[in-house]
Amino acid sequence: MTVQDFISKPYSNTVESGNYTWASPSNIALVKYWGKKAYQIPENPSVSFTLDACKTVTTLSFTKKKNDGMFSFDVYLEGKRQDDFKPKIQTFFERIELYMPFLKDYHFKIETANTFPHSSGIASSASGMSALAMCLMSVEQELLTPVSGTDETFLKNNYRIQKASFLARLGSGSACRSIEGSLVVWGAHPSIEGSSDLYGIKYPYKVHDNFKDYHDTILLVDKGEKQVSSTVGHNLMYNHPFAQERFNQAGSNLSRLIAVFESGDLNTFIEIVESEALTLHAMMMTSTPYFILMKPNTLEIINKIWAFRNHTGIPVCFTLDAGANVHVLYPDKVSDQVIEFVKNELAVHCQNGQYICDSIGFGAKPVGNE
Repeated sequence: MTVQDFISKPYSNTVESGNYTWASPSNIALVKYWGKKAYQIPENPSVSFTLDACKTVTTLSFTKKKNDGMFSFDVYLEGKRQDDFKPKIQTFFERIELYMPFLKDYHFKIETANTFPHSSGIASSASGMSALAMCLMSVEQELLTPVSGTDETFLKNNYRIQKASFLARLGSGSACRSIEGSLVVWGAHPSIEGSSDLYGIKYPYKVHDNFKDYHDTILLVDKGEKQVSSTVGHNLMYNHPFAQERFNQAGSNLSRLIAVFESGDLNTFIEIVESEALTLHAMMMTSTPYFILMKPNTLEIINKIWAFRNHTGIPVCFTLDAGANVHVLYPDKVSDQVIEFVKNELAVHCQNGQYICDSIGFGAKPVGNE
């Protein structure tokens, strides 16, 4: 698929008003995406687990208006108007107008809520932008055909799913990995058929039972606003002295994971995933200007995970996003032991003792649309 393939056909229907609701999850990258080109194109491929419980539920209501050449929308978070969200949505609409030409024909009310605490430090851009993209795809589907855009055929239509992922990427790069699950690849990789820089795809090859029903317990080390935003961090890769080697490393690690996913090799999985997490933060610490997003408790948790794994042999590992929180990853068969470990030894290092138990999920879903 190319960019041109996502330009819409002429609309055959007229729709005066309506609303759609979609729930879309967050995701956690195993091979990290850090550094991007123009138009939200990644510098390296990535692969992620789609989450289940940590999601955003978005209702998009729309009413026909005169096309005055302006975007018209209001944004609400958990019932409260959020004008500070509007610049990001404005930029998103500007980026996707070519592919969603109806945007200036309607006034939109965007009502969004997260199933996780808004101040938890979990990035909601992936879940939020993917949910909004799915809502917009439903509107377009109604303009194209009388069939509802949220029936079962929507989720079975590969083109629509790819376009939704393509749109979500233009709002937030990692959002393109939240449309489907449980493993999603984003970024062209020579060994993964169908992979693309333009959108995420479901991992197309064999996955061992060890990686099904995987858990992610998210330790909320620091719920405050990050000192350096992800957008700024990505931009600092442009002149980073180790950037090209990092991009090559990500591609190599993804190649290694193909065999790991097939064989169920948990030891190599752990090695790759933890190395990727630490490399991500190493890039931050060696950029110009340099910065550190980990906190002392992040390191305390990492060291306790290493000691616990060495002592028990239980295949539990960590990964990190662009922040201080720690994602504890482990297969279902050891979930009871790991949860006890979290309660007894790790929760003390979380802000107010808070953590979220999640597991892998399967992407965006319509909510109550008929």
